[in-house]
Amino acid sequence: MDMDRKKARDRARELVGKMTLEEKAEQLSYGAPAIERLGVPAYNWWNEGLHGVARAGVATMFPQAIGMGATFDTELVGQVGDVVATEGRAKYNAYSKEGDRDIYKGLTFWSPNVNIFRDPRWGRGHETYGEDPYLTGELGKAFVEGLQGDGEYLKAAACAKHFAVHSGPEGIRHEFDAKATKKDMWETYLPAFEKLVREAGVESVMGAYNRTNGEPCCGSDTLIGEILRGKWEFEGHFVSDCWAIRDFHTKHMVTDTAEESAAMALKAGCDLNCGNTYLHLMKAYGQGLITEEDITRAAERLFTTRFLLGLFDDTEFDRIGFEKIECKEHLLLADRTTAESVVLLKNTGVLPLDRSRVKTIGVVGPNANSRAALIGNYHGTSSRYITVLEGIQDAAGEGIRVYYSEGCHLFREKVENLSAGPDRISEAVAVARHSDVVILCVGLDESLEGEEGDTSNRDASGDKTDLLLPESQRRLLEAVTKVGRPVVLVNMTGSAMDLRYAHEHCAAVLQAWYPGARGGRVIADILFGDVAPSGKLPVTFYRDTADLPDFQDYSMKGRTYRYFAGTPLYPFGYGLTYGDAALERVDCCGTVVDREAGEGQIVELRSGSPLALTATVSNTGAKAVEEVVQVYIRDEDSAHATPAPKLCGFARVSLQPGETKQVQIPVARDAFTVVNDEGERLVDGTHFTVSAGFGQPDARTRELTGKECISMRIVLV
Repeated sequence: MDMDRKKARDRARELVGKMTLEEKAEQLSYGAPAIERLGVPAYNWWNEGLHGVARAGVATMFPQAIGMGATFDTELVGQVGDVVATEGRAKYNAYSKEGDRDIYKGLTFWSPNVNIFRDPRWGRGHETYGEDPYLTGELGKAFVEGLQGDGEYLKAAACAKHFAVHSGPEGIRHEFDAKATKKDMWETYLPAFEKLVREAGVESVMGAYNRTNGEPCCGSDTLIGEILRGKWEFEGHFVSDCWAIRDFHTKHMVTDTAEESAAMALKAGCDLNCGNTYLHLMKAYGQGLITEEDITRAAERLFTTRFLLGLFDDTEFDRIGFEKIECKEHLLLADRTTAESVVLLKNTGVLPLDRSRVKTIGVVGPNANSRAALIGNYHGTSSRYITVLEGIQDAAGEGIRVYYSEGCHLFREKVENLSAGPDRISEAVAVARHSDVVILCVGLDESLEGEEGDTSNRDASGDKTDLLLPESQRRLLEAVTKVGRPVVLVNMTGSAMDLRYAHEHCAAVLQAWYPGARGGRVIADILFGDVAPSGKLPVTFYRDTADLPDFQDYSMKGRTYRYFAGTPLYPFGYGLTYGDAALERVDCCGTVVDREAGEGQIVELRSGSPLALTATVSNTGAKAVEEVVQVYIRDEDSAHATPAPKLCGFARVSLQPGETKQVQIPVARDAFTVVNDEGERLVDGTHFTVSAGFGQPDARTRELTGKECISMRIVLV
């Protein structure tokens, strides 16, 4: 970005210097009023752009963030961020001309969510990029850079949320104290935030509702002062989660009054209040709890962002027209994102469907014709939705009969209230009996997994109590599979489920996430083989909650692929495709000292030197494919190393039949480091195993894929 922050800060300082104390204080709430005498228009800071511009009318609706995590594609996610900014600018330009400066119509997007999806029960996990800090950081960085752009001004302002150590439970988030060791903090919960601040230059950071190690996150001297503004030298603005500051005195009980809460947050460095507690700032000032300098500092930071956005200047972005919203180019990118997000978990050969042989298809399930199952939460509005049923109907062609049955309610026992019991099972069974193949669409939607307060899942406040599909769907799954026709399960959820029954009884299993407004068309393309699936799991699919620690326990022991000691149903990084790609060889930038070592070649690398790999990949099959080459590293010396090798590099490659390509894979700069019990990141060994493949170098991935990783031993010298 060309515009100098110092220049923007100087302009902000000059403007804020002309304001009265009351005017400055009023600017620190998310609905900032106009100051007409200074030519300052009203501005509402609250906007959402998690997977498309949200809550402000029509916009291109991409797959939910967890689906973007499954793409393992930084370039793609960066392009999605750019589209969000473009459509956000188009809306801002059009709405502001009409004098509309309401909520969800500004240029400060409270996205991305880079919390770690440490437990599959968390209802908001589908807002994240998954369970791995490295993957989350890389994709989050790409999204921020795409959203903010690299021009003279910020195209839009991104926000890294929720800082920090935040991933449920939703029901007690307002009073919960997430206790994390220094090792877990610096190894798992903080790295993605650090990358977005130090490498992507994210303009804002949002605090979490909970406390972390005793301090409320939106008033934490440790998180905001010591780490964010101290160690990381963050210069942007800090915003509270919505009404989180009120929790200080009503839930966390760390203050007694609204004035004390407002003062605690402001003095800790929280510049902007999403909520109404900062309406008490002047009272806090009158009580001597804060100074005018505290208010001025926050106002200057906020106006620095507004100047960086060019809101007081003529900019190139002012010419982005309304026609860019949901334009053909953006819709094609949404389709591509969906195509790269869908993960093929099992395939006995039934997929892709052969149009010349399949004459009848049964499409069954509560998510088969559901718009809600397409969109996830924090979504906008599409001018058109294409469900899985509609996609299949369109793609099947004239020669194939498509039958449909809802099969069951999403979670209730019956669809019609006056029915005696499960009232769509017999229809679903009849459909299955009359079909050559059944596409069974099950899962959840934002009413069952989501944010506390935004969901009909009241008992768990948006979280899941277990990993099972709702009972109505389990009953349907058993009834349909017992018919004996090949069943393709399409699971539409934002999180890992217990799919053991499906894995044992279905001919194929697809994880489709929440695939976007028109995602049903792309899923149909995958089913018929017009597109090959290429997504990889950004989370571990466990067999049962019995495999997991207590939900409220924030220790990483036993969690995610890096610390899980059991055997997962489907591992992190796993995903099949239709073609037959092969990793032929992997070359390293170091000095090869032994090519015939028993566990792969031995390479000497000078300590401190960057590691880069070159992978040679071939498509030995008859179909075009896309694959993701993944690199994992294991420190063989240090007691502080994660139990399993950790992801440290990845690259997506597309191959035509018979084609061979070389792909460069830069490896994380801190790949050779570990984090000790004091939270210090250091090099603590000289012997490492580096493995490259289409998934993890673990036994379960080998069992499911039939493919081995290529490993090498690296010695730091």
